[in-house]
Amino acid sequence: MENTAIEQAGTRNLTGAIGIVQKAIFVAIPLSGAFFVLDGPFYLNLMLQRPQYYALFLGLVLAGVCLTIPANSKASRTSVPWYDLVLGALGLTACLYMAIFYEGILMDLGKPDTARLLMGGVTILLVLETARRAAGWILPVIGIVFILYARFADLAPGDFSATATDWPRLINYLYADTNSLFGLPLGVSAAVVLGFIFFGEVLFAVGAGDFLQSFTMVLLGRFRGGPAKMAVVSSSLFGTISGAAVSNVAVTGSFTIPLMKSHGYRPTVAGAVEAVASTGGQLMPPVMGAAAFLMADFLSVPYAEIARAALLPAILYYLVLFVQVDLEAGKFGLRGLSRDQLPSLTKAIRLSWLFVIPLATLMILLFSYNWEPGKSGFAAAFVAVGLGLAVPSVRGGYGKWILRVLQSTGRTMLELGAIVGIAGFVIGSIQVSGLAFNLSTALVHLAQGSLILLLMMTAIVCIILGMGMTTTAVYVLLAVVVGPALTEMGIRGIAAHLFIFYYGMLSMISPPICMAAYAAATIAKSNFWTTGYQAMRLGIVAYILPFLFVFSPALLLQGPLDNIILSTVTAVAGAALLGVATTGYLLRSLTWPKRLALGFSAVFLLIPAGIGGSGVLLGLFELGQITDVLGIVIAAPLLFREWQARKLAPVPAVR
Repeated sequence: MENTAIEQAGTRNLTGAIGIVQKAIFVAIPLSGAFFVLDGPFYLNLMLQRPQYYALFLGLVLAGVCLTIPANSKASRTSVPWYDLVLGALGLTACLYMAIFYEGILMDLGKPDTARLLMGGVTILLVLETARRAAGWILPVIGIVFILYARFADLAPGDFSATATDWPRLINYLYADTNSLFGLPLGVSAAVVLGFIFFGEVLFAVGAGDFLQSFTMVLLGRFRGGPAKMAVVSSSLFGTISGAAVSNVAVTGSFTIPLMKSHGYRPTVAGAVEAVASTGGQLMPPVMGAAAFLMADFLSVPYAEIARAALLPAILYYLVLFVQVDLEAGKFGLRGLSRDQLPSLTKAIRLSWLFVIPLATLMILLFSYNWEPGKSGFAAAFVAVGLGLAVPSVRGGYGKWILRVLQSTGRTMLELGAIVGIAGFVIGSIQVSGLAFNLSTALVHLAQGSLILLLMMTAIVCIILGMGMTTTAVYVLLAVVVGPALTEMGIRGIAAHLFIFYYGMLSMISPPICMAAYAAATIAKSNFWTTGYQAMRLGIVAYILPFLFVFSPALLLQGPLDNIILSTVTAVAGAALLGVATTGYLLRSLTWPKRLALGFSAVFLLIPAGIGGSGVLLGLFELGQITDVLGIVIAAPLLFREWQARKLAPVPAVR
């Protein structure tokens, strides 16, 4: 779902015998996952436990990374150096040792022998190295810091002091305990995320992407700002089957960005629209980013509950973006596509089943039958594989087509598989040292008991870490380190974790290192910095919403029904006004004082009902109700005056 190094041109596509081995590893990753997740061991009466499969998955990932991603920029891209062959073989062997001898290890967990310590040490070092190759230095350095902390915790000052763990016990714990390497992050990646990656790869390969482009062009292309609206909708739909910002930009942006530019959108705005729309794919149910599945396991709640809580904020995110691209078109007189530029409705309908049937299958299994997410993803993927037989371009080389999809899935999983191992080390180090409680206490003390200050600190750290890490890695790290402190201060679990998720995601569009905006700027041939700042403007609601839903469950569709309804209505109005304020245009260009007034009005309306509790204003009203009234009082006269003056000469645009 999240790819950076894997998608770059510097990776190896091998040929010959070693190429066959590389492709076999790629194919084995999704096939072994499907076998385990779809209960293959049960039907064959095999006693295969989850950590055994996780070990096999990690072994394939370690071997795949060593063969595919060179150790440095000078290493060969066409052949594999001897040391990468050795490292790949060692990684696979060390993980297979865990898979084969797991029962014996479990029975004698507290007494590691030399072989286990050797295999554990090899695995730890290779996870650090493969994470460095896949995601850069930042993540493995964080992993090393936490490992060293667990070893020398007794030397840490103040609240951070904890029990030190000697090297044999620490290596054994990180390698063999299910609270560490072969625990939650790796398990979710191997048993859940893999299914959805496979689902997305099959949908793209079967031709669902053609449907999405045709459908959005027919639906929105002829309207004002049609190309940008197409980008918003198509990227959100692509997000339901990928959840990866940079991937979405690469796939949809290569079509929508040139189209937006050709119809008058400034290159920086065209790139920013695509970056923000693609980044939101991680937020949009039914299939969100990989972090959402980890969140469900962290909180021990069904994934459907996470998706439901994320629905309204995601809709508001795209609503503000949609309003802004529409008003941007009105501000500069940009028209939609001409009729001869639009595909036929018949073509769009003819292609629709390639997308609708697999997605409907996924949603029915996931939300109606309450299947596990990973099982739902694989089942829906195999439905799409079956549909491939009805596609003429696929049917002729069906076997090769399936192999290509399997290889693409395995290759895509390499980066995520490598980085979640580091997350396991962080969790394991915190668990073995007992740091979790001390850390929560220290963070609360550092924030001086102020929830707002703690939230601001968390938001800043999320964005900074996200500059060098994927959203998933940021989420896992902060969920372990900061999550307990947020819940300790009274924030609901889902709200606290969604807060971390949102701000980890926002690093994709927040300069200086905003990968989604950078990818879009490359396609748009626009200035990177300007594109990044335009992306921040277009995605502004995502910086505000997390601070609101942590104080009130209504925006997460939780709590009393009347609060949910009122909060939804006022939030939609506030989101629309926020789009007006940031664009500086409604029926005509707006002056800065009017924009500021509408901006304040928008924020007031976005504040949900139920926030702040009752007892405000002589105990008659809640804070959210008061801010709703303030928002209406500020906005109504301004909107009425703009309506009356709509035929007057326009005020020059403020840019």
